[in-house]
Amino acid sequence: MVMGELTQEAELIVIGAGPGGYAAAFRAADLGMDVTMVDLSERPGGVCLFRGCIPSKTYLYISELIHDARRAGPMGVFFAPPRIDLNALRNWKNQVVDKLAEGLMTLNNKRGIQLIKGRVEFESSNTVRLHEANVSHITFKHAILASGSHPIPFPGTPRHQGSRIMTSTEALELIDIPESLLIIGGGYVGLELGSVYAALGSRVTVAELGGSLLPGVDPDLIRVLERHLRELFHAIFLNTQVLDLKETPDSVEVQFKGEADPAGQRFDRVLVAIGRKPNSSGLGLEVAGVAVDAKGFVQVDEQQRTSNAHIFAVGDVTGGMMLAHKASREGKIAAEVIAGKPSAFDARAIPAVVYTDPQIAWCGLTEIEALRRNIPTEIRRFPWKVSGRASTMGIEDGLTKMIIAPDSQRILGVGIAGRDTEGLISEAVLAIEMGALVQDLALSIHPHPTLSETEGEVAEIFMGSSTHVLGPRLNKPNL
Repeated sequence: MVMGELTQEAELIVIGAGPGGYAAAFRAADLGMDVTMVDLSERPGGVCLFRGCIPSKTYLYISELIHDARRAGPMGVFFAPPRIDLNALRNWKNQVVDKLAEGLMTLNNKRGIQLIKGRVEFESSNTVRLHEANVSHITFKHAILASGSHPIPFPGTPRHQGSRIMTSTEALELIDIPESLLIIGGGYVGLELGSVYAALGSRVTVAELGGSLLPGVDPDLIRVLERHLRELFHAIFLNTQVLDLKETPDSVEVQFKGEADPAGQRFDRVLVAIGRKPNSSGLGLEVAGVAVDAKGFVQVDEQQRTSNAHIFAVGDVTGGMMLAHKASREGKIAAEVIAGKPSAFDARAIPAVVYTDPQIAWCGLTEIEALRRNIPTEIRRFPWKVSGRASTMGIEDGLTKMIIAPDSQRILGVGIAGRDTEGLISEAVLAIEMGALVQDLALSIHPHPTLSETEGEVAEIFMGSSTHVLGPRLNKPNL
């Protein structure tokens, strides 16, 4: 060890201060542990707060306001075309981020958690080396790895300052509103950011390699969104591969293979949204005895424990659904297991939300998954065209669906496409986690008129008691 290097001890070191990391650190501190958290940033929050969830949802809410102003015309209320002030937009986003970050910092300090800015590398199974930090080494009893993930770049396009080829990180900086924008990838990141730029005035084109937007999401939910996006976006090309990107001083030249016509096009900017990779390399995990799979994801059990019994991992670095709320739950579980509590990740329904306009949300078993796994189900759908609340808001093309076990009549999954699904899905999560029967939801009185009513209505369709959807008669006369 080099003379003069500062070494300290920690009962628990948390590596990464995103939703998984700070949730783990906060829970561990509440359980009486001495916690040190290390992150590349000076404040907790991670990618979600600074370069992901919160900035994107801030801009998406603004784009929603723009869409609402346009929708008000047929209702008899007319607004002038919006005047976009990019500096004001960025300042608003920064205010939101700073407020939340300072709130987390206050909670961190009140819990007595030491937060160190630096980069971590394991030297052994119980020691880490800190780079670019005041502390050089930390020995620990337990560690929780919450190092997150990063966007996958387009092959052969090295990143450089001011590049016209962006990842989600650069796109959220909102440097300008390009006249034309190509989005490579039809997943939720690309569609959300595409919706923002389209609302602000960009001509947006999406190129998706597969045959559907949002791969893995049920087609009937996607159709509700795709109808709107085809009006909002300049073009959506499915079954389309981007062969080459060539950046010039004033544009990006793109070569397509597939449904795109013409095969060669120019765009002012390109957003690459083709997925994320785990931040697992360069950490010395092999020295610590922490196993990763072929894609670099850290392997964990239901208690978030890695192949090293004293090292745990949570969040994006472990793979699966890369969602902040999933990472937070995993972080709390890891802290509780370290504290000796009987805790494990056993969630039946992890909600997912696509914050486009309209939104899509789902939880539990999907129809696609049921077909793939040959699981018997009965599926019922309630169209929002017969929802009183949807009619008052001019959003009648939404859909609520329920996936039900035929024998037990338990609710296995729910999917919703329409306005405010981010809030609607929570009732479904609770129902699935409690093992509710479909009649439980049907007999729960929902307020009228509301969008939440659609969840009760779809359950009533299954029970044969729906008021607003004509179903088969329960007592047919003898003919």
